[in-house]
Amino acid sequence: MSETTMARAAWTTTQPEQAGFAPGLTAKLDAGVASGLLRHLHGVLVARGGALVLERYWDGPDEHWGRPLGHVSFGPETLHDLRSVTKGIVGLLYGIALDRGLVAPPEAPLLPAFPEYPDLAADPARMRLTIGHALTMTLGLEWDEIERPYTDPANSEIAMESAPDRYRFILERPVVAEPGTRWTYSGGAVALIGALIARGVGKPLPEFAREALFEPLGIATVDWTAGEDGVASAASGLRLKPRDLLRVGATAAAGGVFDGKQVVSKEWLARSFTRAAPSFEGLDYGYLWFLGHGPAPAFPTPQRWVGAFGNGGQRLWVMPEAGLSLVVMSGNYNSPTSWVSPLRIWREIVLANMTGPAHIA
Repeated sequence: MSETTMARAAWTTTQPEQAGFAPGLTAKLDAGVASGLLRHLHGVLVARGGALVLERYWDGPDEHWGRPLGHVSFGPETLHDLRSVTKGIVGLLYGIALDRGLVAPPEAPLLPAFPEYPDLAADPARMRLTIGHALTMTLGLEWDEIERPYTDPANSEIAMESAPDRYRFILERPVVAEPGTRWTYSGGAVALIGALIARGVGKPLPEFAREALFEPLGIATVDWTAGEDGVASAASGLRLKPRDLLRVGATAAAGGVFDGKQVVSKEWLARSFTRAAPSFEGLDYGYLWFLGHGPAPAFPTPQRWVGAFGNGGQRLWVMPEAGLSLVVMSGNYNSPTSWVSPLRIWREIVLANMTGPAHIA
């Protein structure tokens, strides 16, 4: 089953039944929060067929890249850390730059793009690295963001942000696997992609993002946090309003089309959403997006989805064939249980209550 969908310039709202959901979708979400099964939530939004189906906000403590913000009353105009959801957006930006002929293709070698490190380029093992290995997090370089928490200075991403030269720090990590053979979660890989974009387009990453993606999507207010060296964090620094992140998801669900214009090419989305490597918990990985399948009563078989996941419970899920996108913003930072509530919302609230096709004019 495939549905026609279009991301639109202005959000229209519709009842769950019109969007192919069982009645009482919002009430079921509220009941989960009231029962304590869904915790630490700041915002939950669902769009289908280009229309806003569910939008809910709460109050709670928040932070900005580890800096406490105190108790925040969240709403449509509140900027929120995306953390590693930023990675998926950087993947879209690379595709836009590639389609404009401003960056090399994934098959190109990586080290020639960093000519300031001739000593690293002299290593035959490192010269086997390609841009695609960075896009798929299969560089084969030592990196630890999983075992060490982000509160630990020895966490590889935190150490990268503190290093005098972030790109040398990444590229000189010991080679521990043949490139392309092992997936390792790596903000360093994404930092390299951010650098390739900035160098290729001749402007800082946030500036290109504003011109190439945010302005075409009608996204006006953006904050992109930079590290100590002044470089915007491609791995985790982006802050957006909830509806604006949902707009990114709705555009991806619509094959890259927003308000009748092709913002991200269908070809790049197809490549990004194609399995390149197994990741963790039974999920696969494409070009900076997680890939999986989910059952829903509306479909006879499990449907593919793509997702971008961030520390604290930040989530952007997209199910292209259903024209569906879900945003979850949360404050459960640096917790091993931060995945629980977002996954329950996706599986038990959204997918479990999707009963048929959307009927949105």
